[in-house]
Amino acid sequence: MKSIHFDLLARDAVSLLAELIRRPSLSREENDCADFLENYLKEKGASPKRIGNNVWCEQPGFSPDKGTVLLNAHIDTVKPVAGWQRDPFTPTQEGDRLFGLGSNDCGGGLVSLLHVFLALRGEDLPWNLIFLASAEEEVSGKNGIEKALPCLPKVDVAIVGEPTEMQPAVAEKGLMVLDCTAHGKAGHAARNEGVNAIYEALPDIHWFRTHLFPRQTDLLGPVKMSVTQIQAGTQHNVVPDACRFVVDVRSNECYSNQELLELIRREVRCDVEPRSTRLSSSRIELTHPLVQRAVALGGTPFGSPTLSDQALMSFPSFKYGPGSSSRSHTADEYVLLSEICDAVEKYCKLFMP
Repeated sequence: MKSIHFDLLARDAVSLLAELIRRPSLSREENDCADFLENYLKEKGASPKRIGNNVWCEQPGFSPDKGTVLLNAHIDTVKPVAGWQRDPFTPTQEGDRLFGLGSNDCGGGLVSLLHVFLALRGEDLPWNLIFLASAEEEVSGKNGIEKALPCLPKVDVAIVGEPTEMQPAVAEKGLMVLDCTAHGKAGHAARNEGVNAIYEALPDIHWFRTHLFPRQTDLLGPVKMSVTQIQAGTQHNVVPDACRFVVDVRSNECYSNQELLELIRREVRCDVEPRSTRLSSSRIELTHPLVQRAVALGGTPFGSPTLSDQALMSFPSFKYGPGSSSRSHTADEYVLLSEICDAVEKYCKLFMP
């Protein structure tokens, strides 16, 4: 195997990240960024494919006799939050920090995985490699990775370049959002009439707040349910006939979202409608050879409460990327240049025999 200069790879990765920061890539508005990445890969001698704003490359000499690893990171970002002291679309380097929207979530992982793919694509590895830059991750959109995966060869395992400080996140909570409606009967607030839908909702809200599903794990803990929005009434003197509230449900790997939905409907009186049950929890065995390799490189497996494109993968996967999740979706988001250098080296060593 050829000698790989990790510092040069990291330099190219940082340069690409700066170019991506300059191109706004809000969820469902990633076209400019996808165009740029597609052309960049072509300039580097790769043969990218594309569906929508999802761009991927398969390793030359793809062998059906080998397992296949998907290297995945997303190109979309959230909207800039209030409080930015710098232009979010101007890459700004200050010491070891590179500021810019999407630099941490997950531009650092994206450019690191891309350049490792380019460096290793001509090598005879134990695995086939596929690099995929996916769209719409921040909104779990139907035109993101869910649209791209059917176009790929069979994948055996995926590494997702979300910011984990290069620690292997071997389990991830799923998500289900519930729209709940408690019903009452309208009446005049000055008289003892009507059935107040807010009061009808309170026992169910209390149940969502306090109920603990029995099955939990060391990595992901219990299922977490949070009432996050509520709306009722039209004016102060009318008893409301409906109270609508939203529940954020973070599932662990012990329950499918469909199973949780059925259990919830048995316990509450309000109407419960899920926006989707497709964002599942995931877990990969600690004995998987790539997890073991990540551990040998200094990683400590952990469970992640935050959602990623893993939720839409039907094969084993784990998050493993530069940056810190605590910086995601914050004002003056940044990634450390040293984190990208570390990621490039560890990604290479993960696959090199």
